[in-house]
Amino acid sequence: MNTYIGIDLGGTKLLIGEVTEDGRVLHSRSCPTGALTQSQALELICQALDEFLPECGHAVRAIGLGMVGRVDNKKGLWLEISGDRKETIAVGALLAKRYGLPCFLDNDVRSALKAEMRFGKGKGIDDLIYINVGTGIAAGFVTGGHVVTGGHCNAGEVGHTSSGLSFRVSCECGRDDCVESVASGLGLSNCARLLHGEYPDTKLTIPADGGRVSAAEIFRLSDSDPLCRRLADQAARGLANLLMNLVRFNDPQAIILGGGVVSDGLLLKKALGYTQGHPLRYVTSGIQLTSLDPRAIGLLGAAGNAIIGMEETI
Repeated sequence: MNTYIGIDLGGTKLLIGEVTEDGRVLHSRSCPTGALTQSQALELICQALDEFLPECGHAVRAIGLGMVGRVDNKKGLWLEISGDRKETIAVGALLAKRYGLPCFLDNDVRSALKAEMRFGKGKGIDDLIYINVGTGIAAGFVTGGHVVTGGHCNAGEVGHTSSGLSFRVSCECGRDDCVESVASGLGLSNCARLLHGEYPDTKLTIPADGGRVSAAEIFRLSDSDPLCRRLADQAARGLANLLMNLVRFNDPQAIILGGGVVSDGLLLKKALGYTQGHPLRYVTSGIQLTSLDPRAIGLLGAAGNAIIGMEETI
């Protein structure tokens, strides 16, 4: 049996696993990353591969990576993590030379999109939007069966579109009304701290050490706690506006959402309550949560890069 190595490199952890062509994860392991430079992250990837490859009991055909930041998947280049962590590294060629295996990569959200297309609810859908609502918000687009990358490999940064809310909060991109700033995990946490003084009796846990406020706790308390109700309402309205705008712009057959902030279904349920039927009438396959395990979708997408890459080379 041939297998593929998937490496999911996110902002907080690296997950590596051996995956079959039909999407079964045979075994995997993870390690924390922290705030690394790209060169440091590449060292961590090599260390993980050095330890993991000898444990694989099958014939590994290729390595696939899903990586945070901007990636040129055609050239195998990792271009940047963020604006202040920018270094062009030929990850595909470097790993292929070191391990003697073909290597294919893409950014993390487009990789999750490919997992949906190959193993999830997106199979057979030629016009699809996958939205990841996690620490930030980003999307992957399929139009006419083709994944949209963009002229600078930066397509899909939909978190930095207008939320349509009167509530304003500064975003790192320089705007003050981004959907990401009210509906992502980091945005919800920042808003909770910003508004905490107006709700001194809130039951919401605000970590004294500056740690992240739990999005899951916000939605769990949103029916009884005024601060959480406001935070959840802002997030739902912002996400609803994003969904309706993307439908108008891209005319998808389906929208699939994944990521930790929506994994319990509460935010999507609230958001759909603020959408309007007319702009959504052509989304014939619906707006729904991914059926893939949120803990594994990045790994499946990374392996999917390798599977698709090998198919395209035949």
